[in-house]
Amino acid sequence: MSKHILLVDDDDLMRRSLAFNLEKAGYRASTAADGESALRLARRDPPDLILLDIGLPGMDGLDALRNFRQEADMPIIFVTARRRELDQALGLELGADDYVTKPFDLNVLLARIKAVLRRMERGTAAPATAERLEVGDLVIDPLSHVVTVAGERLSLAPREFALLHALALSAGQVVSVDDLLAQVWGAEYMGEPQVVYVHIRWLREKIEADPQAPRRIVTIRGVGYKLVAQEPGTAD
Repeated sequence: MSKHILLVDDDDLMRRSLAFNLEKAGYRASTAADGESALRLARRDPPDLILLDIGLPGMDGLDALRNFRQEADMPIIFVTARRRELDQALGLELGADDYVTKPFDLNVLLARIKAVLRRMERGTAAPATAERLEVGDLVIDPLSHVVTVAGERLSLAPREFALLHALALSAGQVVSVDDLLAQVWGAEYMGEPQVVYVHIRWLREKIEADPQAPRRIVTIRGVGYKLVAQEPGTAD
């Protein structure tokens, strides 16, 4: 059965052209010109993925994303002419799964759609290396998808978990941003370090005593990040 993609954009030509190309690529495409009608359509016919423009009339894309996230956990890719890093960071923090700027190459967009849908199908499956990892008082159990710090269980999104797991596999060693992109997001994301920066910030907010002065996930400038063991009481 074809995956259903909802395209939300106020550009009529863009909607028609992209919907045609999506259906040509084997997807079932629905379109909406604004956030309000997109929400109504999604309630009637839930999509497998949403392509969402930020600069919408009325309810903008960021507000629409908040509303979509309140109603269902469906993957969302921002497709927008805005290139400011702030927009990208905001979109990712609110739960967007990816970010593609206009003008874009259709093949690149189709590759991103495939990658996001593939990640959703994998869901929270355990990583290939399923051994329990202990890095000081940080414990990661891939089989149960549980992380604890000093015995306290954390709530991590799937990619936050995958990112922390990738760092833990090389605990005490520097892991480059490119390696993290390849391991956690896949080859389609090479050259897009912003997704790593944003997710590192999220992780620090959840596992660091002071996210502004991190001691667990340490930045090695110009190289990457290193997960450093902290024993009980040392991270306070």
